[in-house]
Amino acid sequence: MNKNVSNHNNNASKKAEKIYDIRERIFQYALRIIEISEMLPQTKDLDAIRKQFIKSGTSIGANMEESDGTDTRRDFVNKVVLTRKEAKVSKYWLRIIASKYIKKDVLEDDIQEVQEIINILSAIINKTKSA
Repeated sequence: MNKNVSNHNNNASKKAEKIYDIRERIFQYALRIIEISEMLPQTKDLDAIRKQFIKSGTSIGANMEESDGTDTRRDFVNKVVLTRKEAKVSKYWLRIIASKYIKKDVLEDDIQEVQEIINILSAIINKTKSA
Protein backbone atom coordinates (compact mmCIF):
# COMPACT_ATOMS: atom_id res chain seq x y z
CA MET A 1 0.00 0.00 0.00
CA ASN A 2 1.57 3.27 -1.13
CA LYS A 3 0.43 6.54 0.47
CA ASN A 4 1.94 9.17 -1.81
CA VAL A 5 2.23 12.70 -0.56
CA SER A 6 2.10 15.28 -3.30
CA ASN A 7 2.49 19.02 -3.48
CA HIS A 8 -1.05 19.99 -2.66
CA ASN A 9 -0.41 23.75 -2.63
CA ASN A 10 -1.67 24.13 -6.19
CA ASN A 11 -5.08 22.71 -5.29
CA ALA A 12 -5.25 24.73 -2.06
CA SER A 13 -4.66 27.98 -3.94
CA LYS A 14 -7.42 27.07 -6.40
CA LYS A 15 -9.81 26.63 -3.49
CA ALA A 16 -9.13 30.18 -2.34
CA GLU A 17 -10.27 31.54 -5.69
CA LYS A 18 -13.60 29.73 -6.16
CA ILE A 19 -14.79 29.38 -9.75
CA TYR A 20 -18.51 29.94 -10.30
CA ASP A 21 -18.76 29.01 -14.00
CA ILE A 22 -19.77 25.33 -13.85
CA ARG A 23 -18.09 24.47 -17.16
CA GLU A 24 -14.78 25.98 -16.07
CA ARG A 25 -15.08 24.37 -12.66
CA ILE A 26 -15.62 20.96 -14.26
CA PHE A 27 -12.69 21.57 -16.62
CA GLN A 28 -10.39 22.39 -13.69
CA TYR A 29 -11.63 19.29 -11.88
CA ALA A 30 -10.76 17.15 -14.95
CA LEU A 31 -7.24 18.57 -14.96
CA ARG A 32 -6.92 17.68 -11.28
CA ILE A 33 -8.11 14.12 -12.02
CA ILE A 34 -5.26 13.75 -14.49
CA GLU A 35 -2.79 15.09 -11.89
CA ILE A 36 -4.06 12.64 -9.28
CA SER A 37 -3.85 9.72 -11.71
CA GLU A 38 -0.20 10.63 -12.31
CA MET A 39 0.43 10.37 -8.55
CA LEU A 40 -0.74 6.76 -8.47
CA PRO A 41 1.92 4.05 -8.45
CA GLN A 42 2.60 2.59 -11.89
CA THR A 43 1.43 -0.99 -11.36
CA LYS A 44 -0.70 -3.35 -13.43
CA ASP A 45 -3.18 -3.56 -10.56
CA LEU A 46 -3.81 0.16 -10.73
CA ASP A 47 -4.06 0.41 -14.51
CA ALA A 48 -7.78 -0.48 -14.45
CA ILE A 49 -8.51 1.96 -11.62
CA ARG A 50 -6.51 4.72 -13.30
CA LYS A 51 -8.33 4.19 -16.59
CA GLN A 52 -11.79 4.23 -14.98
CA PHE A 53 -10.87 7.23 -12.82
CA ILE A 54 -9.65 9.30 -15.77
CA LYS A 55 -12.59 8.23 -17.93
CA SER A 56 -15.23 9.21 -15.37
CA GLY A 57 -13.45 12.39 -14.25
CA THR A 58 -12.92 13.78 -17.73
CA SER A 59 -16.27 12.71 -19.19
CA ILE A 60 -18.04 15.01 -16.74
CA GLY A 61 -16.91 17.99 -18.80
CA ALA A 62 -17.50 16.33 -22.15
CA ASN A 63 -21.08 15.48 -21.17
CA MET A 64 -21.71 18.97 -19.83
CA GLU A 65 -20.44 20.50 -23.07
CA GLU A 66 -22.68 18.13 -25.01
CA SER A 67 -25.68 19.25 -22.94
CA ASP A 68 -25.17 22.74 -24.35
CA GLY A 69 -26.01 21.52 -27.84
CA THR A 70 -29.30 19.81 -27.09
CA ASP A 71 -32.49 20.74 -28.89
CA THR A 72 -35.05 20.09 -26.18
CA ARG A 73 -35.36 20.63 -22.44
CA ARG A 74 -35.77 16.88 -21.98
CA ASP A 75 -32.55 16.19 -23.89
CA PHE A 76 -30.75 18.81 -21.80
CA VAL A 77 -31.95 17.24 -18.54
CA ASN A 78 -30.91 13.78 -19.75
CA LYS A 79 -27.40 15.01 -20.58
CA VAL A 80 -27.01 16.76 -17.21
CA VAL A 81 -28.27 13.61 -15.45
CA LEU A 82 -25.57 11.64 -17.30
CA THR A 83 -23.02 14.29 -16.29
CA ARG A 84 -24.05 13.92 -12.64
CA LYS A 85 -23.77 10.13 -12.86
CA GLU A 86 -20.20 10.43 -14.11
CA ALA A 87 -19.41 12.87 -11.28
CA LYS A 88 -20.70 10.32 -8.77
CA VAL A 89 -18.56 7.59 -10.34
CA SER A 90 -15.56 9.89 -10.19
CA LYS A 91 -16.24 10.56 -6.51
CA TYR A 92 -16.37 6.81 -5.90
CA TRP A 93 -12.94 6.32 -7.49
CA LEU A 94 -11.55 9.26 -5.51
CA ARG A 95 -12.73 7.63 -2.29
CA ILE A 96 -11.10 4.31 -3.28
CA ILE A 97 -7.83 6.09 -4.08
CA ALA A 98 -7.99 8.09 -0.82
CA SER A 99 -8.62 4.90 1.15
CA LYS A 100 -5.72 2.93 -0.25
CA TYR A 101 -3.22 4.81 -2.43
CA ILE A 102 -2.94 8.53 -1.65
CA LYS A 103 -3.37 10.12 1.76
CA LYS A 104 -6.94 11.24 2.30
CA ASP A 105 -5.89 14.73 3.42
CA VAL A 106 -4.32 15.24 -0.02
CA LEU A 107 -7.66 14.46 -1.69
CA GLU A 108 -10.14 16.01 0.76
CA ASP A 109 -10.56 19.19 -1.30
CA ASP A 110 -11.07 17.14 -4.45
CA ILE A 111 -13.73 14.97 -2.82
CA GLN A 112 -15.46 18.12 -1.58
CA GLU A 113 -15.18 19.74 -5.02
CA VAL A 114 -16.79 16.81 -6.83
CA GLN A 115 -19.57 16.74 -4.23
CA GLU A 116 -20.20 20.43 -4.86
CA ILE A 117 -20.27 19.75 -8.60
CA ILE A 118 -22.81 16.97 -8.00
CA ASN A 119 -24.92 19.36 -5.92
CA ILE A 120 -24.80 22.05 -8.62
CA LEU A 121 -25.75 19.55 -11.32
CA SER A 122 -28.66 18.34 -9.15
CA ALA A 123 -29.85 21.93 -8.79
CA ILE A 124 -29.62 22.45 -12.56
CA ILE A 125 -31.66 19.29 -13.14
CA ASN A 126 -34.32 20.21 -10.57
CA LYS A 127 -34.69 23.81 -11.77
CA THR A 128 -34.89 22.77 -15.42
CA LYS A 129 -37.51 20.10 -14.69
CA SER A 130 -39.66 22.53 -12.70
CA ALA A 131 -39.41 25.39 -15.25
